[in-house]
Amino acid sequence: MTGATAPVLILTGPTGSGKSEWAMRLAGQWPVEIISVDSAQVFRGMDIGTAKPGAAARAAVAHHLIDILDPAQTYSAGQFAQDAVALISQIRGRGHIPLLVGGTMLYLRALRQGLAQLPHGSPAIRQAIDAAAAQRGWPVLHAELARIDPLAASRIHPNDAQRIQRALEVCRLTGQTLSALQAHSPAALQEPAPIWALVPEPRALLHERLAIRFKQMMAQGFLEEVRALHGRGDLRAGHASMRAVGYRQLWQHCDGHMTLAEAAEQAVAATRQLAKRQLTWLRGDSSIRIVDPEAREAFAAWSLEVGVALSAFIR
Repeated sequence: MTGATAPVLILTGPTGSGKSEWAMRLAGQWPVEIISVDSAQVFRGMDIGTAKPGAAARAAVAHHLIDILDPAQTYSAGQFAQDAVALISQIRGRGHIPLLVGGTMLYLRALRQGLAQLPHGSPAIRQAIDAAAAQRGWPVLHAELARIDPLAASRIHPNDAQRIQRALEVCRLTGQTLSALQAHSPAALQEPAPIWALVPEPRALLHERLAIRFKQMMAQGFLEEVRALHGRGDLRAGHASMRAVGYRQLWQHCDGHMTLAEAAEQAVAATRQLAKRQLTWLRGDSSIRIVDPEAREAFAAWSLEVGVALSAFIR
């Protein structure tokens, strides 16, 4: 290795696409340290449902931003960006390569494109929006958002109440759209970083894989994990941690609002919807190199591309 600065590498993709496995394989070839880009893996005690790397993987390769918070705490995209930039500097100081791995797209946007300085929430406006949603439904408010801010609406699911509410609230408070405000915010990472996304084809393959993975999680004790969190007594369905896909549906089962079969069915459907939103985001960014992990010699080809990106560092 030379004294050159190691580039920041980013590996993303929809949930269940095999990112963690590829990252570990790359770590067998290069001195990388992994920075998790996952809004649920930051929480302790949420292991099975987040597909968190196991103890053996974390002992073999340094992983960061995993198990840093209690589920009752909160963690923002802005805080992630600050933490990631600090970790990148520390990893480089050790002569290693920072590899960001994960599929929380808002975190990546905060790091690569920045987040706008948005106004504090207004209880009165939120109550008005909630009242309208109770009367007309969130999909109708999503359609209203699409007329006002089509770019923001394209990134938000019609049933994502929290994000629809916030986008409408920002518009009413500032007179500007959320996407316009975000377009003029500085990126936390002030350097180019090669970014690849694992996107299995055909789409049905990913859907099948997600259903199988959920069954495996249940066999590993996912329900017991949620029951333990539910039994703490200090967590609620409204906590950010418990809104994570899978946890939200099993929490409703623990609350007695649905059967286990209904919760499982809804969890798989929600996971597929999450993957669809992630794919929409990825395909809307021309700087992202799409890789089909099912293609022949896909990992080997990606490894060669990484080698090219690291060529100045290793000369």
